[in-house]
Amino acid sequence: MSDKLIKNTPIDDSVVKNKIEQSGLEKVGLASIRELVRLVNEIEKETGEKYIRMEMGVPGLPPAQVGIQGEIEALKSGVASKYPMIEGVDCLKKEISRFVKNFINIDVDEKNCIPTVGSMQGGFASFLVSCRRDIKKDTTLFIDPGFPVQKMQHNVLGLKYETFDVYNYRGDKLKAKLEEYLSKGNISTILYSNPNNPSWICFTEKELQIIGELATKYDVVVMEDLAYFAMDFRKDLSKPGVPPYQPSVVHYTDNYILLISSSKSFSYAGQRIGMMVISDTLARRRFPDLKRFYKTDEFGYSMIYGAIYSLSSGTSHSAQYGLAAILKAVNDGEYNFIDDVKEYGERAKIMKKIFTDNGFKIVYDMDENEPLADGFYFTFSYPGMDGVELLEKLLYYGVSAIALATTGSERTEGIRACVSQTSRDQFDDLEYRLKAFNKHHS
Repeated sequence: MSDKLIKNTPIDDSVVKNKIEQSGLEKVGLASIRELVRLVNEIEKETGEKYIRMEMGVPGLPPAQVGIQGEIEALKSGVASKYPMIEGVDCLKKEISRFVKNFINIDVDEKNCIPTVGSMQGGFASFLVSCRRDIKKDTTLFIDPGFPVQKMQHNVLGLKYETFDVYNYRGDKLKAKLEEYLSKGNISTILYSNPNNPSWICFTEKELQIIGELATKYDVVVMEDLAYFAMDFRKDLSKPGVPPYQPSVVHYTDNYILLISSSKSFSYAGQRIGMMVISDTLARRRFPDLKRFYKTDEFGYSMIYGAIYSLSSGTSHSAQYGLAAILKAVNDGEYNFIDDVKEYGERAKIMKKIFTDNGFKIVYDMDENEPLADGFYFTFSYPGMDGVELLEKLLYYGVSAIALATTGSERTEGIRACVSQTSRDQFDDLEYRLKAFNKHHS
């Protein structure tokens, strides 16, 4: 970009340049999500210009009202002055168990359905137990691309991990790639999200079967991150107790932990409440090596009264009642949460076309032989640039996102875009900015 052209960017180039320099970031394109949020907030504040905010995966829809009402009633009843039970309130545990039966078609005892302070805490607690159950198995395998903070959690805990980008190992190719890692004997846990953050790929039943059968063969715990539960809008997954169900590894192994978020599916992110569902079989299993850290060698007991107890001594009391009210309405067929969140898929379809009409390419575009769903995220690139360079240049055009290089993706030319914070009344502005970008760089 020439000096003359950079002066004509939609956002004042001198402000953007100064804020980048003041941020202390060596490479803006490799910044964490929260670092980018802070940087863009500062540019917006100084320029008065509103960005197309695609860097952070936060809900862009109103919260489920039935949850708010349930929480208000709980607060009026006085729960704010009382510590919740660490394992969760009975009514919520019951509804979580019903929910996974209705929408995944699995039976899990209520005692193994545990509320957590968002799926973030659920993951942190799961690492504390799953990665310590066998002294010989000390490494997590991330099927990437994935959520960068989960690797940050490993770094904070001093845990090891390995990773590979799954895009070139779909279908039957996945088995050989997984065995390449699992056969070494050091993998304790496999972690992936489905639908995937950031690429929005969704595993097929064949792939889930491969993962589950190998987890059983090599005695590995599968952590399935269902942050975007039932949000593959190519199928209607919204009806309780009626197929099709949310695809899951649970049908192919007993070695699983599900992390189910309330943030996106129910737009309940601010209350920081999620669900951890542990296989009944895994919860009962005993691992002598757990006694290095916990009072007992039983997996489920160590999770609740060891890891979760030490992290937060339970989950927000009123938020539990709010989530219980949401799940009861969903389980009873009174609230179709998918009807609300379908908006994300509709936004993605429009936004992807705006990008591709202006010289950009979609990076992750297929699920094996099927076109990728439109959903909460999509990925894009621009010819002749890597994702780190592209991200920094887009800041001058009022567009923010994150580089795929920070997610474990090998597609380093790409960027992840989240659609939730881009309202329909910003689409014209997005088109104007991308047209300007393409004019200056084509």
